[in-house]
Amino acid sequence: MDKSPFTRIEKGGVTSPKGFTAGATYAGLKKAGQDKLDLTLLYSERPCAAAGVFTQSKTCSPSVTLSRQRIARRAAQAIVVNSGCANACVGPQGLTDAKDTTILAAKKLGLSEEDVLIGSTGMIGVELPMALIRSGMQKISLTATAGPSFAKAIMTTDSHPKEQALKFQMGGKEITVGAACKGVGMIHPDMATLLCFITTDAAVEPGFLQAALKNAIDKSLNMVSVDGDTSTNDTAIILANGAAGNRPIKAGTKEAALFQQALIEVAVPLAKMVARDGEGATKLMEVTVEGAASAADARLAARTIASSPLVKAAVHGGDPNWGRIMMALGRSGAAVTESKLSLYISEICVFDKGVPIAFFKEAAVNSMKESSVAILAKLGLGSHSATAWGCDLTEEYVRFNTEYST
Repeated sequence: MDKSPFTRIEKGGVTSPKGFTAGATYAGLKKAGQDKLDLTLLYSERPCAAAGVFTQSKTCSPSVTLSRQRIARRAAQAIVVNSGCANACVGPQGLTDAKDTTILAAKKLGLSEEDVLIGSTGMIGVELPMALIRSGMQKISLTATAGPSFAKAIMTTDSHPKEQALKFQMGGKEITVGAACKGVGMIHPDMATLLCFITTDAAVEPGFLQAALKNAIDKSLNMVSVDGDTSTNDTAIILANGAAGNRPIKAGTKEAALFQQALIEVAVPLAKMVARDGEGATKLMEVTVEGAASAADARLAARTIASSPLVKAAVHGGDPNWGRIMMALGRSGAAVTESKLSLYISEICVFDKGVPIAFFKEAAVNSMKESSVAILAKLGLGSHSATAWGCDLTEEYVRFNTEYST
């Protein structure tokens, strides 16, 4: 087996790449609590190539609208993020407040407001508390070691921060990629993803950076489903500042392929963290579809199984009811031929090329008691595959979401 070109950075995150700093504070947007943070800045000492993907919701937050507009320039240098308030469905004031927040950040950092992007997360229908944000912005101090604080400040109902970073060699230069994301509820990304912020000290051609980000997100965070609901605020942004000193990475080169894989290697563990930390979750579901007729079919089938409430409930109960998997697969819209289909639950074959298998049920039940449950569907129609991640559906999820705003 070839050795991986990537080295994981222990406790790495968005400030692992050269030239990035961050800072966070408690401004009062969330309910007070020990060590809570809710307003944060991410800053590059150098101008960056920038790319982003965003929610397709028709009721998207003005924070999304503003970042989408600004990232069209394919350049940025800082991101301001607040938690505790989604700044969504609040009328025209939402865009005014989003712009004012970036102006406050720009003044603090000595930048043009156009160079500052914004992310927001929290309760829908609540305006940004600008007095608290003005006060809080003054309390933020930037350091190269504050990546963990950034990751903590963007959380809402997450039980823990979600960070990743790795490094690799390219053309004699050491390249680092770091990331932080949040999200455990209202998770069913549609052409975007939760809140995810990626940094790299690589120099990257902006057009390729956009394509590479979308491809990495499509293979990772866009393959996660906690509850089937797509947020008004989904945002994924990458900043590349070139501090590593490499020649700009261009599409179609071997350097591009290596950088693309690095982004995927960072994003997939984040996807698993999100699914495992789903609201009320006790188990991670990993659904793999092989032998699909097309890449689109593989993705569609895997996502449909991972997001099925009945499959998720069966996983929670440790019930190897493979008929629910068959149901979800059949309605997914992917091409399926029953006589060529095989299903596995935790490596136990339950259905083989159109024929049910007499498996030892107790063994399957015991395997589903583990913290991770694997489902594999072999379609036998082609060479395409995809993996999706989800979690079990629990009583705790229902209880939590009946009390969310109270």
